[in-house]
Amino acid sequence: MTPTKVKLLRQSAELELSYGDTTFRLDAEFLRVHSPSAEVRGHGAGNEKLQTGKRHVQLQDLEAVGNYGIKLVFDDGHDSGIYTWALLYELCKNHDQYWGKYLTALEQAGQSRDPDVQPLKFHPVSD
Repeated sequence: MTPTKVKLLRQSAELELSYGDTTFRLDAEFLRVHSPSAEVRGHGAGNEKLQTGKRHVQLQDLEAVGNYGIKLVFDDGHDSGIYTWALLYELCKNHDQYWGKYLTALEQAGQSRDPDVQPLKFHPVSD
């Protein structure tokens, strides 16, 4: 589904997508960690690379890619991967599900959304 309007909101670090009378906003961190690039998705199932430390990433620019999507440019240097209209609509419609899976994966990996932060896990020691 192709959006009727696409806006880069630099101040709030969000991408605004309108589909008729419905508007969605996807923040930069969410878009960055769900990038369709090989760097994030890998080269096949099971080769995905969990993105960590992206809480403060910003969107710098977007570029049209034919009639089928856009390329996003992030301030951490990431600018590969084409966000097709179909992918963006999927991310909009299922945002909460994708975000929940991402947060669970971070927790299970003992990683953080914050750059340079490594969560500590304490395990009780028996005497």
